Amino acid sequence: MRLVLQARSNPLAWWWGSLTLVSNVNILVWFMLYREFYQPASGGNFAVPSGMGVMLVLCAGYVFGCAFRSFLPRADVQRICLFDTWLSSVFVGRTVATVAELCFAAQWAIMLYQLGSMADAETTLNIALVIVPVIIIAECFSWYAVVTTNFLYNAIENSLWAVTFFLAGIALCRLLPEFQGPVRWALIAGIVGIACFLAFLVTVDVPMYLSRWRAGHVEGSRFLGLFEGLHDVSTRWVVTHDIAHWKGELTWMFLYFSAAVWSSLALCALYAMEGHVTRYLT
Repeated sequence: MRLVLQARSNPLAWWWGSLTLVSNVNILVWFMLYREFYQPASGGNFAVPSGMGVMLVLCAGYVFGCAFRSFLPRADVQRICLFDTWLSSVFVGRTVATVAELCFAAQWAIMLYQLGSMADAETTLNIALVIVPVIIIAECFSWYAVVTTNFLYNAIENSLWAVTFFLAGIALCRLLPEFQGPVRWALIAGIVGIACFLAFLVTVDVPMYLSRWRAGHVEGSRFLGLFEGLHDVSTRWVVTHDIAHWKGELTWMFLYFSAAVWSSLALCALYAMEGHVTRYLT
């Protein structure tokens, strides 16, 4: 694949370069976690904490899925991308994104269930059980938005993400009195991170999709039907290096492929420290 972003004056080149750099670092960190916590023991057994293999796989799904989307950026509903390759098709990219995001949601559910079980916190346990089902529904709205090109369903999708992480924040708050020391500080950091994420969703992301939806209504845009849309997402991608076309995507993509991936790696590392976490139960 020929690199088409060569002009140093093109801000998209710097943006894409930043995405790929961060993604490569994230992949390196994942391999470090794998080497640290998934070392085979003598006799062919694996000396890892219970469930660590599953958590590493889920983390890999998110880290490598986000890296793929960083290397080949695209905007689903607009059908725009940076590189002219079938791997930039919306169908491929959205499929990778769906798998990655379900892995991320499963990580949160497992981590909250682990901590809730340690602290016997029923609220946290109940929230852990609803995270993945809600995100599955959000992914369905995302696919419908992409297939039909209707931004309203993107707004609903991201609203469901906001609800999910609002619940996750409640779950972490419930755990605060149950832990002390560095675990409590880790919980506080998680709560602050969730608060920032919610603020971004509520003030930037969801309003952006709603404004695009309203603009489409004003312009009389035609939404695609189901079968027409499925064909469109599989066969049409428009290569553009015009910064104006990407303006609405730059911020959320950079934050998503950096900070969100870091939280996935942190969840993996925290899960591996189960034996140490119990020492800080109050």
